[in-house]
Amino acid sequence: MPSGSYDPDTVEPAWQDRWVDHGTYAYDAVDDPDLSFSIDTPPPTVSGDLHWGHVYGATLQDFVARFERMANGGVFFPFGYDDNGIASERLTEDELDIEHADFERHEFQRKCREVCADYEADFTEKMQSLGVSIDWGHTYQTIEPRVQRISQRSFIDLYEQGREYRRRAPTIWCPDCATAISQVETEDDERGSHFHDIAFEVVGSDESFTISTTRPELLPACVSVFVHPEDEENQHLVGESARVPLFGQEVPTIADERVDMETGSGVVMCCTFGDQTDIEWYQAHDLPLRIAIDETGTMTEQAGDYAGMPSDEAGEAIVADLDETGALLDKRAITHTVNVHERCATPVEFLVTEQWYVEILDKKEEYLQAGREMDWYPEKMFTRYRHWIEGLEWDWCISRQRSSGIPFPVWYCDDCDEPVLADKADLPVDPLSDDPPVGSCPECGHEEFTPEDDVFDTWATSSLTPLINAGWAEGKDDPASDAMARPELYPMDMRPQGHDIISFWLFHTVVKCYEHTGEPPFDSVMINGMVLDENREKMSKSKGNIVAPDSVLAEYPVDAARYWAAGSSVGDDLPYKEKGIVAGERLLQKLWNASKLVDELAPAESVPDERPDLAALDEWLLARLDEEIERAAEHLEDRAFSKYRDSLRSFFWHTFCDDYLEIAKGRIRETDDPSARYTLRTAHERFLKLFAPVLAHVTEELWHEMYADADPVGATVEAGTDDATAADGGAAGIVDSVHTTDWPEPLGLDADIAAGERALEVVGALRKYKSERDLALNAGLGRVQVYGDVADYVDDIARAMHVDELELLEEAPAVETVVTGIDLDYSVVGPEFGGDVPDIEAAIEGGEYVLEDEGDDAVLLAGEFELTAEMFDVERERRYDGEGDLLETDGAVVIVG
Repeated sequence: MPSGSYDPDTVEPAWQDRWVDHGTYAYDAVDDPDLSFSIDTPPPTVSGDLHWGHVYGATLQDFVARFERMANGGVFFPFGYDDNGIASERLTEDELDIEHADFERHEFQRKCREVCADYEADFTEKMQSLGVSIDWGHTYQTIEPRVQRISQRSFIDLYEQGREYRRRAPTIWCPDCATAISQVETEDDERGSHFHDIAFEVVGSDESFTISTTRPELLPACVSVFVHPEDEENQHLVGESARVPLFGQEVPTIADERVDMETGSGVVMCCTFGDQTDIEWYQAHDLPLRIAIDETGTMTEQAGDYAGMPSDEAGEAIVADLDETGALLDKRAITHTVNVHERCATPVEFLVTEQWYVEILDKKEEYLQAGREMDWYPEKMFTRYRHWIEGLEWDWCISRQRSSGIPFPVWYCDDCDEPVLADKADLPVDPLSDDPPVGSCPECGHEEFTPEDDVFDTWATSSLTPLINAGWAEGKDDPASDAMARPELYPMDMRPQGHDIISFWLFHTVVKCYEHTGEPPFDSVMINGMVLDENREKMSKSKGNIVAPDSVLAEYPVDAARYWAAGSSVGDDLPYKEKGIVAGERLLQKLWNASKLVDELAPAESVPDERPDLAALDEWLLARLDEEIERAAEHLEDRAFSKYRDSLRSFFWHTFCDDYLEIAKGRIRETDDPSARYTLRTAHERFLKLFAPVLAHVTEELWHEMYADADPVGATVEAGTDDATAADGGAAGIVDSVHTTDWPEPLGLDADIAAGERALEVVGALRKYKSERDLALNAGLGRVQVYGDVADYVDDIARAMHVDELELLEEAPAVETVVTGIDLDYSVVGPEFGGDVPDIEAAIEGGEYVLEDEGDDAVLLAGEFELTAEMFDVERERRYDGEGDLLETDGAVVIVG
């Protein structure tokens, strides 16, 4: 029997350990996909400590996992660590104060593994301390050999399909990370800058024109000048040549409709390359290539006297020299949008480099259709997915010039540059240490090869998580086979993730898996928002508004934090509010205390095995609980967590605890009523199951206190029992768990739900009546009259509230609504009537007014003045002139006395 107060400090860690030790949530493979539910869990990037975003997202996933496990059977709920790529590499560099370029690749990768291992161990401990029902027998790292093999296999298969290519072309480049990045890894950032008005000479003429630019350091890369075809003022420049100041190159002036006539002078320079438009002009007009900034953000020889300078310093020096020569006409401060690398916030450059790409632009509509075939929770998030695809301008660049990552399984012929790919049977390979699969080039016969030293973009691997978890290409001994070791898991039933990585993880997963399997990788997508501070601001170290999960969970129960996490509409951002966690903590104590009372009133041995003839109110409660069971399942299936949580809490707290439990207590103590005992026990058991997806620990403890064969962990820990053998059955482990029981099925009882609701309204009104008069709840009431259909619940009302005589009225009592006052809104009345306001007040005080209509159409005639609805509020009260005290509820009228 539950005793004392609930002690989460003892119970929660003990259950977390037992769940893991005994494999409570282990997935058992089945042949029928309908008997399993698979979750494509996001592997957190190993780049630092877990934050509220991880806690929030993982908890929402767990709500689904726990519900589906109870409702539908086995759940595949794995966990991964994304320790492959720039994020983990930068973490290692920061932790050890080193640079990856200073080490041979294998040595640096070894250091990365060591650093990441510590963080991954912490991730595991933190996720287990949140009570997330992960199957810890199914974990993976995105850098482990098995995953490397799958990633390299994916590359080879897409290459064989003609979906990948290697090309020297304009590339989005991060100077700080010294690597190519993809379009998805950039974001816009508002930054301060300057517009520089610079005079360009027209060759062979005394005329000049003005170019306005924020990037004077790109002048040595200028290859042309553009004018809009409809720009009449500057149209005469088209066909002329212009001389670039300081650097002297002569460039053509060309008409093109991509010129923004509203910015600057309307004449713009094209540099190779400053932005996407420069690239489009370069390709459309077959312009020359002048590279002025290299991969490290340093000026090249193309910049002449500025060569070797960092680009930002060169920009300042060029501006100073322009000013000295008189070519700088103006300089003014502005704020504008800069394209930056989302990892390090460094402004990107556009360089010509040789990279590997996955072709995606030709299949945008197919990827959109794949998205349409999935269920989206919430539906509005599909719009973000669609907008991302519609705005794509680049194929997916998957090569990175870094040390930590999965190597490309490619060598190149030294003579003809023909790529040679590894044999699938040899994967995984590293071309820097492994030999190519052939002795001579199949294209030209040359025998010398150069290994590819680039590594995959991390998203090229994490986009394969559905296939990694389903064991793609692991189902047969044939290395070329596409068979899956766990085919029942694919497509995955649900992809949960944050809305901030729809364009990263979600889109790339659709691309990869669609190309390998021909179908979408999951049936549904659940998109969660971000955790904000109490002022709805994004948490960040720079703002100083971060609330660490560790500090919160050191003070509050995990289940209370889980309750808070259930308070959002899926897809919306959720502010962290301590009062939400406090509310969860109160619910835990309420559930614990109610459970103690239920076990006292209806201990297991006192409850009949068969359902007895039920009293009307008992039948009503169980029928009403049937409705709540169906409603809770619908909300959880729709991922409407806040609706599920709030509806269930309200019904449990108010209807069951405040009303029914009090009524049942009196019946059992006075008459030892078997119907009430059965109903209490049956309802309570069902409440534990309904609350289990959110309140994971307290429901498990109560389940073992009251219903399971195994001991509760709270008692065994306090008694010093070895937790590994505490369960009934010793080392065999947990015999039972509320989380592996079936979701409750409705009992199908037929009751007058509406009448039962009115009956409890009457009980609530009488309880309030006693409380307001300082009467004890068991104080007797002589006579009570009720108008309202309370059907067969009269005896229950009388017994619960100790009413000597309860009479049902056939006609409603004479109750009228009277106006008791008029309140003026002086902020409106004052400006409108000025010195006449006292006359209006006097008319109202003397009752010399008429109120016409209701609501927004109401008009008050006060003396000779007419006031409209927004100028006043009406005070009303219900008045009963008969004997006794009038009480009213939504569905009934009650008279006491």
